[in-house]
Amino acid sequence: MRGRDHQRGHLSGYVNPEAMVPPDHPLRQIRPLVNAALERLSPEFDQIYSLTGRPSIPPEQLLRALLLQAFFTIRSERQLMEQLRYNILFRWFVGLSIEAPVWDVTVFTKNRDRLLEGDIAHGFLRAILADPQVRHLLSNEHFSVDGTLIEAWASMKSFRPKDGSGAPPGPGRNGERDFHGETRSNETHASSTDPDARLYKKAEGQAAKLCHMGHVAIENRHCLVVDALTTLATGTAEREAGVEMVGAIPGRHRITIGCDKAYDTQDFVADMRASVQPRMSRRTTRAAARPSTDAPRAMPAIR
Repeated sequence: MRGRDHQRGHLSGYVNPEAMVPPDHPLRQIRPLVNAALERLSPEFDQIYSLTGRPSIPPEQLLRALLLQAFFTIRSERQLMEQLRYNILFRWFVGLSIEAPVWDVTVFTKNRDRLLEGDIAHGFLRAILADPQVRHLLSNEHFSVDGTLIEAWASMKSFRPKDGSGAPPGPGRNGERDFHGETRSNETHASSTDPDARLYKKAEGQAAKLCHMGHVAIENRHCLVVDALTTLATGTAEREAGVEMVGAIPGRHRITIGCDKAYDTQDFVADMRASVQPRMSRRTTRAAARPSTDAPRAMPAIR
């Protein structure tokens, strides 16, 4: 018998989001780890928020929503809120009931900034790594560090002289602007919409873009991230962040660090060899890391 295309105007009965999620979905294994980490962070949440005033977005739900944004590469908070309106899987993971209203995107971003300013992102990563189910997977001897460019959400048209000079853009919301013959650098120019963005390119022959720089430290047993940083995009940012992240690795035993040839400088190698055995891809000329009895061969970084 042919089924009829008839749509009900309302939900009839009770819909349990738990029953809608497949038993073998990866988020089912992730959610208990996240909830245990958030439980350990509860005292830190109490210090960030006031005891009076209107209730804000629960920080636990906000962090779960940010995880979904990263897992599913959702471009913006506005699209994330749109997904939360109709995606039952997302509502289940965040902890929203079927009938609960979704937050305004402006309120969501303001609450997100409060958590980031309180350094909750690092605390959340540390709480995940401290979980017994995760801790036994981590290596305490062999690590790798690397950096990457994060393209800023800022137009090249916003990269204007700091002294206010320069031709204004053409009329309209996104007016044209002629850069021909203009020399631009980070010393004389800055983005009017993202002052922290820097004009940067990572290799010769590539186009320079407004960027930030992200850095990660990874343990080599299961390739799990143990630390992460964001910095200004500069020529020394990778090495400076590498020194900082390696210094934050717990324990006083000697460890090994794998990295690519961007780290092969005399300053970085000298800082590392005090307590670390660096294993890096060497530059073809003027290599700072020389073979020795305690460094048998170069080990390329994990990308």
